[in-house]
Amino acid sequence: MAIKLSLEALEVIDAIDRKGSFAAAAESLYRVPSALTYTIRRLEEDLGLELFDRSGHRATLTEAGAELLKEGRYLLDAAHALERRVQRVATGIETDIAIAISDLFDFDPVLNLLQAFYQQGFGTRVKLVREVYGGSWDALQTGRADISIGAPGDAPPGGGFSTHLLGQLEFVFSVAPHHPLAALPEPLSASDIVQYRVVAAADSSRNLPPRTSGILSGQDVLTVPDMQTKLKAQMAGIAIGYLPKFMAQAAAAQGKLVLKQVSEPKPVGPTFIAWRQQRPSEMGKAMQWLLKACCEIPLEQLLSK
Repeated sequence: MAIKLSLEALEVIDAIDRKGSFAAAAESLYRVPSALTYTIRRLEEDLGLELFDRSGHRATLTEAGAELLKEGRYLLDAAHALERRVQRVATGIETDIAIAISDLFDFDPVLNLLQAFYQQGFGTRVKLVREVYGGSWDALQTGRADISIGAPGDAPPGGGFSTHLLGQLEFVFSVAPHHPLAALPEPLSASDIVQYRVVAAADSSRNLPPRTSGILSGQDVLTVPDMQTKLKAQMAGIAIGYLPKFMAQAAAAQGKLVLKQVSEPKPVGPTFIAWRQQRPSEMGKAMQWLLKACCEIPLEQLLSK
């Protein structure tokens, strides 16, 4: 029996789910929306089921469609990994390498590193992606990234990763000067804090369970896309929360935040450069060069925004 499901169709379903509409997905895939509509309609007819619920403004997956995409993403990841492995075996050099960078860190040190990388003449295409919290690990596990700069805390269960410790990140509790908590005596208790809205940067994981930190049970939560937006929300006074010490101190020096002692402070957390575990013989020359250079970047440079 002929296989009705293609990798191309899976890529289309994945793009529609991530982008929220056929038009946005088509733009990301450099195709016209009608081509995506045809691909989905054809697959739905072949499978005899509906993959998307089109009754609302946003294209949402049906239960069957969600299950297909969940398992299909493993096939996509495997196919992309196979392509990269075959190309590397043929030349000894990767054709593409993706580097994930935590939203806590500055891009500039990596861009400076790439200046030297391109002078090596590998011919490898590099993609930089921004990840939030556990998304730094998820990007490695799903193949969105080959190197992850700023992977926090413990690796996901199951292993398969190698790491280089960048250093320890300290987080401090901070509020806007005009926020009610700014005037309360220290240390602030959990009962003080839970009364006010906290802001959280949304974990960018797609497959791994999203991580959260610093949120109390029953507390109102404002979710934002990254740490820079979280900082702005706290300076505006619409929410409170923990920020990396270097970031909070810079805002406090400008009078935009007040750092507050709390009765149960957030512990200092390690941050890593991580990559998928592999033997040196399995790693191409471009990957070896980039990995060595990334591991030589001091944490202080990455924090100097």
